[in-house]
Amino acid sequence: MPIGSAPKLERKLMALKIYNSLTRQLEEFVPLHEGEVLMYSCGPTVYDYFHIGNARTFLISDIVRRYLEYKGYAVTLVQNLTDIDDKIINRANEQGIDTSRLAQKYVDAYFEDSSRLGIRAADVHPRATEHIAEIIALIQTLIDKQAAYEIDGDVYYRVNHFAEYGKLSHRKPEDLLAGARVEIDERKEDARDFDLWKKSKAEEPWWDSPWGKGRPGWHIECSAMAMKHLGETIDIHAGGHDLLFPHHENEIAQSEVATGKTFARYWLHVAFLQIDGRRMGKSESNFIFVHDAVEQYAPEAIRHFLISAQYRHPLDYNPTSLSESSSAVRRLSNCIDALGPYRDVEEDTSAELNDADAASLRDGLDTMRQNFESTMDDDFNTAGALGAIFKFVGEVNQFLAATGDQSSDVGRSVLSQAYNSLVEVCGVLGIYAEEEGASDEHAALTEALMTLILEVRQDARQRKDWATADKIRDQLDALNVELQDSRTGTTWRIIKGGR
Repeated sequence: MPIGSAPKLERKLMALKIYNSLTRQLEEFVPLHEGEVLMYSCGPTVYDYFHIGNARTFLISDIVRRYLEYKGYAVTLVQNLTDIDDKIINRANEQGIDTSRLAQKYVDAYFEDSSRLGIRAADVHPRATEHIAEIIALIQTLIDKQAAYEIDGDVYYRVNHFAEYGKLSHRKPEDLLAGARVEIDERKEDARDFDLWKKSKAEEPWWDSPWGKGRPGWHIECSAMAMKHLGETIDIHAGGHDLLFPHHENEIAQSEVATGKTFARYWLHVAFLQIDGRRMGKSESNFIFVHDAVEQYAPEAIRHFLISAQYRHPLDYNPTSLSESSSAVRRLSNCIDALGPYRDVEEDTSAELNDADAASLRDGLDTMRQNFESTMDDDFNTAGALGAIFKFVGEVNQFLAATGDQSSDVGRSVLSQAYNSLVEVCGVLGIYAEEEGASDEHAALTEALMTLILEVRQDARQRKDWATADKIRDQLDALNVELQDSRTGTTWRIIKGGR
């Protein structure tokens, strides 16, 4: 269900612009079908856990989808799972297990870790091994059009057949071989030609095909799955900058020759996450798995960090930045929690604001929403959107500090609007989530358990058993539950975003 409650018509009228890697220009976004967006995002190769560098790419696709829904579009997102590949075969052989078993282990891990980061599942997660028939049919089409050729069970794409090859990467013909990750094979007509179908080797998985037993190449998988689930032309194709060439270049070449149509109208590429100025990656041995990161930092803090720079700008990972993001998320959560008591106050947007402070706060609210949308409309500038949100958080905190529970009826109405607006825009970025699915029974159970714990701690304090009392406090603190002792008793609260 699309996020947001403000009028969708107004949001559609605001022009969204996307930097298109194909044209290297900022372009107004106009979908193929009015009100609908067809989006494909390259997913993981499931031979290992994914790290937070990968997570930045997956997270940006999640936020692009959320913001498009916020603007009123019906979005269909497809994210593939590459479950047959050289890396998967090699890793399975190392562990002495079947490739399908290895792939399933890391598919499950991917969904678990991405869910912990608040990344919503795509509408479809196609697997390469479940689309062999579509892949074979697409390869046969390319052969029939003289764009591919078979040599002893291997099938290659004929790069020279596509006059526009290189239009995405903007590389010169003589530079196209560099970084292409093509296997050296003297049988090929051109060194740049890439594999569509690989003849099976001993001890490798295989499928029957018109060219013998084998398995698909990497590039052809995405073209076949994208066209199967989204059609021959899609609106947005997203992925990491490392996929621009050769993967996405090859997708264009094989897809557009096969259909005679534009494959993707907007290409969106996410810059690398870095450590000490070097790209984070398994080849660099400087990566941090997501499941390790979430043990140290709250998911909302990790999301905040990963979107603290616009997606086309490199971002440097360091503990200081994560700590700053943790503090920012706590500040945001505390502000929204303080607004919670006003969430159900009836909003009166037409009331005359004779309360100067409330009028100023409503102006700040309007400015926040305008700046949030204008920055997000500017190629999904999440850094600018965060700036708009936190500026308004400061204004809310000042208002609450000045008025407290003495706010006028109009002021309470504005606070209600502030609560709902902050929850909405923060939901688009995924840096704050309302407690959903927690039933009244669960809330009552939590309250009862905390009451019991505090009674046990109080008994220990009365016996001067400070060791037990301190242990309870420390253990709760480790769970992000803060205790506040006073002359009238002890209160508790959950610190969102961690410490």
